[in-house]
Amino acid sequence: MRMINTISYVIPVYNEEENIKRLYEEITEVANSLNYDYEILFVDDASTDNSLLIIKKLADLDNRVKYISFEKNCGQSAALFAGFQNAKGDVIITMDADLQNDPKDIPRMLEYYGEYDVVNGWRYNRQDTLAKRIGSKIGNFVRNWLTKETIKDTGCALKILRADMVKKIKMYRGLHRFIPTLMRLEGAKVIEVKVNHRPRAFGQSKYTNLKRAKEGLYDLVAVRWMIKRHLKIRVKEKNV
Repeated sequence: MRMINTISYVIPVYNEEENIKRLYEEITEVANSLNYDYEILFVDDASTDNSLLIIKKLADLDNRVKYISFEKNCGQSAALFAGFQNAKGDVIITMDADLQNDPKDIPRMLEYYGEYDVVNGWRYNRQDTLAKRIGSKIGNFVRNWLTKETIKDTGCALKILRADMVKKIKMYRGLHRFIPTLMRLEGAKVIEVKVNHRPRAFGQSKYTNLKRAKEGLYDLVAVRWMIKRHLKIRVKEKNV
């Protein structure tokens, strides 16, 4: 395992008032058991419920809780990008705020960190509707086909990322689904690890299959262009 000093848990939030406190408790339990310094950074994407108020109350009680609040809704990619750029840790762990990701998977995933720069969760037993699972399989197949990737679950939010690498990637709206691919372009080694996936108990999904398909088409064109145009420079010698 690569030396870890501080872990930043980066959590995008949009209208998840019923889930935030429990997620905080679950992350705290796992984070304390790992014995690393840590922060929990919530990025509120202009929620219209009480999400921000709950986050502020947690921050008043625990100085390890940090938050960023957007003036208007900007999307998950923007929330993650803001989190990456403001995270203090040398390791960044991302997950959704809807409680479907299980923080108890983190210690096992961290065993791979060091040999790999990205440890991507793979929801091998997804607790979603049939339509959503089918849509995800089709989306993953098309993305892998066009980007020449082998990622089984590009949409899993639970990821462990090497901070100095993820801060370098170019993030645009919708490209959060391609973080492993974009980090590979920076030289990252990527592995997928099976993780637990829980049914959503509260709140509603922010995406539909139609919305994913429509946005995903634009995103694929952009990422495909990045891959084809990526500069691969190997210096033979220099005197500078």
